Amino acid sequence: MTAKHNKEPSQRMLRVGELIRHELAALFARDEIMDEELYGITLTVPEVRVSPDLKLASAYIMPLGGAHAGEVVKALNRNKKFIRGRIVPRLNLKYAPDIRFLVDETFEEADRIESLLRSERVARDLHPDEDREE
Repeated sequence: MTAKHNKEPSQRMLRVGELIRHELAALFARDEIMDEELYGITLTVPEVRVSPDLKLASAYIMPLGGAHAGEVVKALNRNKKFIRGRIVPRLNLKYAPDIRFLVDETFEEADRIESLLRSERVARDLHPDEDREE
């Protein structure tokens, strides 16, 4: 068994993902995409994941403040051919990956975990002796 069966991305996948992330961030900063849904919105690109064959890039996007994330991602996906055409020449890759945009939900997940950790039930489990002293 010489093939990798783990789900860890290779160094090449990570490098290409990071290149795409930087180019997307620069494109968004230049405000070149002509779409009403995107006017005046500051976008962050926390992560870009690339498939093992480097043919598909999943760009996780979050508007500043998180407002209207779904509509923003739809607008980006509508404009993905334009976006791809603007960033591909800067990537210096043999084949340019197709880019799909997704809402980055890591912030919501972190908030959910933090609220669970602050819950009364978890506090009771962390400090069971305090309940007995009363």
